[in-house]
Amino acid sequence: MPRAAASPTPPGFTLLGGRLWLDLVNTDDVRQDVRVDTIGEFDRFVAWLLTAGVIDADRAEALQRRAIEQPSGAAAALVEVRRLRAALRALAEKGNGASATATREATLAELNRILSRAVGTRRIDRTEEGRYVRRFIPVGDAFGGLVIPIVESAMDSFVRGEFDRIRACAGRRCGRHFADDTRSRTRRWCEMRGCGNRAKARRRRQRQG
Repeated sequence: MPRAAASPTPPGFTLLGGRLWLDLVNTDDVRQDVRVDTIGEFDRFVAWLLTAGVIDADRAEALQRRAIEQPSGAAAALVEVRRLRAALRALAEKGNGASATATREATLAELNRILSRAVGTRRIDRTEEGRYVRRFIPVGDAFGGLVIPIVESAMDSFVRGEFDRIRACAGRRCGRHFADDTRSRTRRWCEMRGCGNRAKARRRRQRQG
């Protein structure tokens, strides 16, 4: 089992999953046998939401201010995120295997639990880059609904029936997951310039040695 880093400096966010829910799974970053939670604090989670395009800069600043005013609410929101992430990691790892049905049902129960408690409105906004994104605007609780876009991303994967596309990176000691959207379904690495290049270099050394 990977050990937790003693006093890690949280790295920047790398969005390689191809699906928002997989990007959340990958925030529990397991590489080189060391686990680093890149959203270990509420402000890091807000920064991740901003990086992933789930919220804009104004909402991020408002959430940071509210977290200072209501630390217990921010802490509860972070607990909710981690609970969801654990369910989604199980889905990424086992959603297409021998225990797929049980894993999917357990994850669906968690997704529906969150949706049943969400109060707010949905809208489509245009970003500064010209993209269109779905937004969930919570009513009342400032921290409510932060995970709804992630939940909806996972539910889209259920509706599309695409769990046969979900891959674990083939890199040695890499714990990242991604959706293989290649036509040939042969993608092996979370990113070619990282895990892919290291594997190629290792094979080259083996041939030369």
